[in-house]
Amino acid sequence: MPRSIHGGRHELGQNFLTHTPTIALVVDLVRRTDGAILEIGAGDGALTKPLAQLGRRLTAIELDEHRARRLARELPDVAVEHADALTHPLHGPVIVGNIPFHLTTPLLRRLLNTRTWSDAILLTQWEVARKRAAVGGSTLMTAQSAPWFSFHLHARVASQGFTPRPSVDGGLLQITRRRKPLIPIDEKIPYERFVRRIFTGRGGNLDRIIQNAAGVPRAHAARILRTAGLAPRNLPRDINAHQWTALWTQLHRTSS
Repeated sequence: MPRSIHGGRHELGQNFLTHTPTIALVVDLVRRTDGAILEIGAGDGALTKPLAQLGRRLTAIELDEHRARRLARELPDVAVEHADALTHPLHGPVIVGNIPFHLTTPLLRRLLNTRTWSDAILLTQWEVARKRAAVGGSTLMTAQSAPWFSFHLHARVASQGFTPRPSVDGGLLQITRRRKPLIPIDEKIPYERFVRRIFTGRGGNLDRIIQNAAGVPRAHAARILRTAGLAPRNLPRDINAHQWTALWTQLHRTSS
């Protein structure tokens, strides 16, 4: 195949999914959702072709113009577009894709700041998928997004399930927008700042971190922790979505 104007396979970060059970799992997860589908990074159509069989409106975007052109010829009922996922509008209820591993974080940030989709089913680097799903502890990005999204890790995909084979395994991650947000969307920016202060705050124990970050007496911080089901020995990574909501609600109420 001719070289893309954006570079070869290595420069495009393309690791094509070849693991049949994972392809079937992705399609099954999409089948459980509703509405039009937007596929990111269609490649040679390993996911596009079975997704097209679901009989739903499907748009597939691909950065390699040669692959996009060939896929459009093969699948005339699919809207195949030569486009960059970092700039293309992420519209539609369902987003699905085998994400170029080196673009995982910027694409996730775009998704989590876009309000037009309900479910995202993504193949990412294993470590990224694990962290987003808070396996082994939450991360700043997950904690900042948790009041509006839930994260579920479905599977680990061995590196040999891709061609060319990447140096790390993949992970199948599903992100679902909460129908009832835990925190009003108009509080998103101050909430994100609050979470960042807790994650980056000093103090050793969680009650002291909250004391310093929120500017409240330590005894008050300790009471808030108990109400949220947390202990001073806990770390920010130990806090789940509902506990973050409880902390924010009590501290926001106190400062209002």
